[in-house]
Amino acid sequence: MFIVSVNATQESKPKPRKWVIFSTFLSWFIKKLCLQQFGRFHSVAKRAPLVSLASMDISSTASKRLEKQWQIASRITLEAEKNLAGYPPFLRQVLFNRGIATAEGSKRFLAALPTDNNDPFGIKGIEAAVERIELAIRQKDQIVIYGDYDADGVTATALMVQCLQSLGPDVSYYIPDRFEEGYGLNVAALRHLKESGASVVLTVDCGIRSLAEADEARRLGLDLIISDHHSPGPELPNAFAVINVKQPGDEYAEKQLAGVGTAYKLACALEQRLKSTGWSSAASLDLVALGTVADLVPLTGENRHLVREGMSLLRRPQRQGLMALIGASGLKPQNICAGDIGFMLGPRLNAAGRLDTAIAALQLLLTQDVFEAGKLAQDLDNRNRERQQLTNEITESAEAIAIAEGPEALLLIAVHPEYNPGVVGLVASRLVDRYYRPAIVGQRGEKVTRASCRSIPEFHITRALEQCADLLETFGGHAAAAGFTVRNDRYPELLQRLNSLAKEQLGKLNLLPTLQADAELPLVDLKPDLLDQIELLEPTGYGNPQVYLVSRGLQVRNARPVGREGSHLKLVVSDGQITYDAIAFRQGHWAQDLPAVVDLLYRFEVNEFNGRRSLQLNVRDLKASI
Repeated sequence: MFIVSVNATQESKPKPRKWVIFSTFLSWFIKKLCLQQFGRFHSVAKRAPLVSLASMDISSTASKRLEKQWQIASRITLEAEKNLAGYPPFLRQVLFNRGIATAEGSKRFLAALPTDNNDPFGIKGIEAAVERIELAIRQKDQIVIYGDYDADGVTATALMVQCLQSLGPDVSYYIPDRFEEGYGLNVAALRHLKESGASVVLTVDCGIRSLAEADEARRLGLDLIISDHHSPGPELPNAFAVINVKQPGDEYAEKQLAGVGTAYKLACALEQRLKSTGWSSAASLDLVALGTVADLVPLTGENRHLVREGMSLLRRPQRQGLMALIGASGLKPQNICAGDIGFMLGPRLNAAGRLDTAIAALQLLLTQDVFEAGKLAQDLDNRNRERQQLTNEITESAEAIAIAEGPEALLLIAVHPEYNPGVVGLVASRLVDRYYRPAIVGQRGEKVTRASCRSIPEFHITRALEQCADLLETFGGHAAAAGFTVRNDRYPELLQRLNSLAKEQLGKLNLLPTLQADAELPLVDLKPDLLDQIELLEPTGYGNPQVYLVSRGLQVRNARPVGREGSHLKLVVSDGQITYDAIAFRQGHWAQDLPAVVDLLYRFEVNEFNGRRSLQLNVRDLKASI
């Protein structure tokens, strides 16, 4: 039951933390001092904005007001209207907007049913991997899970560790240090693992482009099993087994599994073939949901099913670490949605690997001790706050460096010796959001530059890097996100080539971001039952977007900046019949010259504050009404 408030003036604030563990703060503080003392370049004490917008004759406000095109979905066809007649008109339109136009398709989508052909042994490479792991169990070989330092990699590592522990083999894990080793497999780590007694190395969320490392594993006598979801290159690693649904010859239906989703399918195969003790694949779906949503893979098909099932576990958490993380995030377990993973839980898990090693995040997911879980969760929350501050500072510097080349640049590039490699991807994302241009942000070391890339639909960043492969030490990624390492002596040529590619592909285009809306509605049509229909679409995220609506000709009754430094905008708007509160995050710059009559593109949602629930508009964009 919703309490509808049409004139509420209370602003939404983050929930205060209810407790702070002093010992956690003390350990964190001592560690920070040690990092400063030893002068590690990635210490959070290092601050990088040596160039700022304030020192240049350029206004960041203009970039934040980048014009956006609104595209309202085409009206549902008569045939689809007939097929979906069993649903309310609004839901029919929303389903149609997502490519669902049949009764059977709508039933499967709304129920988040799994695909028909989801047998894990249908994935190429899994049979060979299961047989080698089975042999390792019989021979008591040591198996090492080689993970990655982001939320997808950490959840995949935790899932495989617990799965294999239940089967009885000698299992351990290894996650490379982002700052000293970089992403993925590396030869030094493989040699270390061999010397430590490993016989089998199983990667999760990495390895698909590690050709030289796979060759070294063979030379060392290591049986390397690669499980990864990133796009393969033209040549596959010469590993004992390669598990990747995107590889040539793989006929598995779902091609968009995350790293943790790929690991889950291997675990399901092991569960089918071998007897485990105290572990079930179904109970690990909370980890699958965390990693899948956090890694921004499409929440359609099998991913939608896995995340829907995993969300039900997150709402009644059994893992001590997740219970503590949810508490430190200020969330109520029973109300958790996919958006909370993306904006609250995922960033805290990622914070460990962004500022130091990811081991703390992995330990949080594995621990069964309530006190250790509380300390680790609080530590991750502290690190996330540091990460936010560091990201803000480097963003200001990177924006100034990137646009110094000219505001019309087609490729935004900012590299600096003191940039923290753990946050450069986040900074690149912000530049893309502000300017709608591909962005590269990196840290320049003594010999190499490591950079993260974010892009727009018009420019496939990984394909661009593939055309520069002869210049790069390592690279990999997706259409919209990638990373690379390049020797500094090759960096100028790399930039020249990438800029040429950007000019060739983007030079004749009118680059404006397009925001999609499901329907245009007057405020008077916004009723609580619409929220019940919207809820049926969960989990929403990449590939299955949240519902956005447009309302035009709204009178602004009240507006004021809120939040730190007035970065957000709180509004009260009316269409003359009904009045709604609205919040526009990161749009506080409108406060000084907001039009009296506006058009809004927004999400219709419930706002909970001090135990009171009210309806509000969460504004993504606004324009002066014509």
